[in-house]
Amino acid sequence: MTQSLKTLAPDATPSEISKAMQNDGACIVRDVLSTEELDRIDADTRPWIDASKTGGDEFTGRLTKRTGALIARAPAIRDVVLHSQVLAAAREFLGPHCTTIQLHLTQTIDILPGQPAQILHRDRLAWGTYMPKSIEPQFNTIWALTDFTKENGATHIVPGSNQWPLDRDAKPEESVQAEMSRGSVVCYSGTVIHGGGENRSNAPRIGMNITYCLGWLRQEENQYLSCPPHIAKELPSELTDLMGYTMGSYALGYYASPEMIEGLPDTLPPEMALGRMPSSIPGSALIGEADDVETTEYLTKLASVKN
Repeated sequence: MTQSLKTLAPDATPSEISKAMQNDGACIVRDVLSTEELDRIDADTRPWIDASKTGGDEFTGRLTKRTGALIARAPAIRDVVLHSQVLAAAREFLGPHCTTIQLHLTQTIDILPGQPAQILHRDRLAWGTYMPKSIEPQFNTIWALTDFTKENGATHIVPGSNQWPLDRDAKPEESVQAEMSRGSVVCYSGTVIHGGGENRSNAPRIGMNITYCLGWLRQEENQYLSCPPHIAKELPSELTDLMGYTMGSYALGYYASPEMIEGLPDTLPPEMALGRMPSSIPGSALIGEADDVETTEYLTKLASVKN
């Protein structure tokens, strides 16, 4: 018999979410977002969804619209990316394999009437088969912007498939659908088998896919192009850190300015591209030994180049 998908209360602790995902690969947390929050998200995303084209192949969905760059395009989703309950669960879940986590993807998924079910798959295949199964690379979420029902294409998930060998496939009848009300969220790992459902209704099924991954992996959505520095510099540091505008560890993510700024070392932390110093510097070796140089001097030099 197919195992059911666990549904947790809105006030579920991060540890409860993480534990359910470790056991089953996924869980639902019901009614997390308020009507007011959902209305703001709808207002911000609707023009971009309307302008999006449907997919060009069977996997992305020929009757499915996928719309990205949500950090830059839809300010209302920034608080969702930073949702304290879910973000804490993501950090706990991914923590055994990294120093920092990062934002992997932001995307609305609009499954239109008539769209067939997506092939069942594991999201970790974005990185091929190079990582051992013992390393879990992702903590994924799909937020329901409309009700998710069996008829309109609620996501199929195979509970427990995160425990299977990576070469084991799933049969459709082994999956359950993540039925949930608008404002709820399904959290699922990069290893659990899942796929979008068939929309047999007469209305779109809209979800918002926000995913996180280990800080030392390449992101699926290139955040530095989707939200470049001239936009990112206006965002809070907690969000830009999550996007990757910070060091992933001691020697991951520094840059050198193409202008070779006089008086600055040539290994700069990414925050400086946004006009600020990092809250903590992971080792003086990456910024030189200029401990006596004041933050204002760094930023003044950067500003003189940019302007």
